[in-house]
Amino acid sequence: MTSTYFTEETDPFCLATIDAAAMLFDAPWQRYAVIGDSLSAGTGDKSVGYGNQGWSDRFAHILRQVRPDLAYLNTAVIRATTVDTLDHQIDGMRDFAPDLLHLPCGANDLLRRSPDFGAIEQDMRKMYDLAAETGAQLTTFTLGRAYVVPVFPDWTERVLTLNDLTRALADEYDVVVVDMWDHPVNSRENLLSADRIHFSTSGQAVMASEMVRALAATLARRTP
Repeated sequence: MTSTYFTEETDPFCLATIDAAAMLFDAPWQRYAVIGDSLSAGTGDKSVGYGNQGWSDRFAHILRQVRPDLAYLNTAVIRATTVDTLDHQIDGMRDFAPDLLHLPCGANDLLRRSPDFGAIEQDMRKMYDLAAETGAQLTTFTLGRAYVVPVFPDWTERVLTLNDLTRALADEYDVVVVDMWDHPVNSRENLLSADRIHFSTSGQAVMASEMVRALAATLARRTP
């Protein structure tokens, strides 16, 4: 674990809002939607020296510097599984008609005695199919290694399997993946909230910046 403590201004992985907006200066998106669970919602305790926002709200704020009229919808619900997302959030998302859409990566699907990864893949594929029908640019995360549930001795294997599934589906559906599994932020002592599950707002700030970097790289590849 790393015991060095940063602030938002000194954190080497955090982008200042003005710099992040500059990286997305040609972003075409005007309707941004986020669905899923607490990871999508940006749930986490306040960190000293960092703003009190989750990654998704932070990213929406950055995008509004480029697109002041940005419409933003976040229907994410704590503890939602992929099936919950399909049952309760897809219709609202489709009515919103996003052109940029963030998808969950199935973290809560792992919280059972014996996860059925075949069923998880089916559920996630259905979600990806419905999301792809919108024509939106899709994004997702992989789970970080700092997220541990000790009651399951095979937890690391579960996360690795789910992350591999996420990467495979993302490649198939042309989804922008922000890979947090082995990001250096996972080594920080103060990364997790009191529940030892969710990234505190220091981690949320890093996640927002990494989303900016990933989407900026995607835009750069599209430029003739």
